[in-house]
Amino acid sequence: MSNYRNLTQTEIEVLENNVCWAEDWQRVLVAEGFKPYNFHRVMFYGDIRLGEFNKQVEVSKGFVKHSGINDTTLRNVTVGNDCLIEKVGNYINNYTIGNDCYISNICTLETTEDATFGEGSIISVLNEMGDGNVTIFRELNSQLASFMVKHNSDKVLKKTLQQMIEDELRVSRPDRGYIGNNVKIINAKDITNTIIKGDCEISGAARLSECTVMSSMDAPVFIGTGVICENSIICDGCSINNSVKMQDCFVGEACQITNGFTAEASLFFANSFMANGEACAAFCGPFSASHHKCSLLIGGEFSFYNAGSNTNFSNHAYKMGPLHWGTLERGTKTASGSYVLMPATIGAFSVCFGKLMHHPDTRNLPFSYLMAYGEDCYLVPGRNITTVGLYRDIKKWPKRDKRSKQSKKSIINFDWLSPFTVGEIMQGIEILKALRNASGDNVSTYNFHEYVINASSLRKGLKYYDIALRIYMGAVLKRAQKEGFFGCPKSDVGKGRWVDLSGLLLPESEEQRIVDDIKNGTIENVQQILDRFSEINDNYSDYRWAWSYQMILDYYGLEEITPADAERIREDYVRARRAWIAEIRKDAEKEYQMGDVEQEVYEDFLSKLDHEIDYEN
Repeated sequence: MSNYRNLTQTEIEVLENNVCWAEDWQRVLVAEGFKPYNFHRVMFYGDIRLGEFNKQVEVSKGFVKHSGINDTTLRNVTVGNDCLIEKVGNYINNYTIGNDCYISNICTLETTEDATFGEGSIISVLNEMGDGNVTIFRELNSQLASFMVKHNSDKVLKKTLQQMIEDELRVSRPDRGYIGNNVKIINAKDITNTIIKGDCEISGAARLSECTVMSSMDAPVFIGTGVICENSIICDGCSINNSVKMQDCFVGEACQITNGFTAEASLFFANSFMANGEACAAFCGPFSASHHKCSLLIGGEFSFYNAGSNTNFSNHAYKMGPLHWGTLERGTKTASGSYVLMPATIGAFSVCFGKLMHHPDTRNLPFSYLMAYGEDCYLVPGRNITTVGLYRDIKKWPKRDKRSKQSKKSIINFDWLSPFTVGEIMQGIEILKALRNASGDNVSTYNFHEYVINASSLRKGLKYYDIALRIYMGAVLKRAQKEGFFGCPKSDVGKGRWVDLSGLLLPESEEQRIVDDIKNGTIENVQQILDRFSEINDNYSDYRWAWSYQMILDYYGLEEITPADAERIREDYVRARRAWIAEIRKDAEKEYQMGDVEQEVYEDFLSKLDHEIDYEN
């Protein structure tokens, strides 16, 4: 609102009769339609701007009060239209407040000098004692954060990125804190140097200091009782509740952090759920979950990950039940950079964790179980490909994305079979074949580093991996035919190794191109980096076909894919899918026989398997 006027003498008299006082009434400017009748016991210091106060405000369901300001001290404050502000124990200082806000029973709301609003801090993830490797600011997403961590040792790149972010913040950082429209703040204590965007609700928070809360109408944020949040950014659609303590953190879209969880110098991205436990220097990518008091996420990088699977020896017995969080864990990386197991692990492998860290080669045996019996660790390669848990996760992960369409900063690719995971499967096949060739077929076990692989497990692992390859090739070929780029790829982009940037699956060559373009000045600002990530994701199908076409030629020993070859691949795909579904059915039957699943749930699951033939063509 830009059109303000001075108060009339009559309006000043009404305010004074209502026990209001001003340091200088000439510095209190009001909107043209301002009425002074709903102001009581208000003290005005410095420059004040007041809107119109005509509407009723709903303070609780079915309970409305007239907008206005009561029992409050204001200094250098702008208040929009139709707000209700009352019972401010200390003061509101240096703030801009939007329209239709309800602020009641708070202590302090203030902006001080040199406020950062939580933006620009450099934190260290993966290594809690190391130099900072991620700069937190409002436009950060999981890809950019992963990119920063991965290339932290490139000093030129790091310096250039930091300068880009500083330039962005210098332009966008406001002079003082502000509160958006339709914000509700009640029963809170101290809010200092905090930006709170529209439609946010803060109820009972203990302290917010140097924070930015990116709430919106489509994805409102809730911050609840006892929350202490310092030097952090909270994105659209988040819920932070029940005595959470958080310092130097970034919380991405639609995350839930609750029930006394504590976090320091950590990142949480899209749809992560954290309760009861603790995080320190943790990189929690999309769909990371931790439910238990004993869980400490420290110095690791996680994605599509349930910490309960690894800390309380939970095998998710109720895999057919509706509450199964899943086992599709795309990456669990230690501070040293070694992967624990990927992309899918469940079960009691905490016993073997110390050994695992020393052998990054385990990353090339994906979808595996690792189990401890006494002093021995047994590796069951590929077993998770044919479990009920993985099948349910493939169907459920996209449905669990709670982000609004307008607040999807982090990119998430939900393909469980992709050039990234299938590339790991192919390396796993080579490892298992090498073990078999070295020791022969007439042995009962094989040794892989410090792990034992039973001969039967090795044979089944090769079988399961091959099923996955044929499912992947057939599915990609079917998509290529439908999308009109069947045939020799038009570009070589995608043919090499693929990587996962915390949800974005991309050719390593494209990641390197971003590195080069930042360093040579082709990419000049943060938005251009984010746009490049989006562009790569938009071209995923083309890049995937370039990689898959060569893979299909190599697998089948072809020089090109003829219509006859395509039909053969399709038939292999159908057989592989049916074999896969048959194995999942066996796993479901085994689970049902254990008595862990009700018959109705079991029969409903089998019915879904029966309908898998609908997806063959």
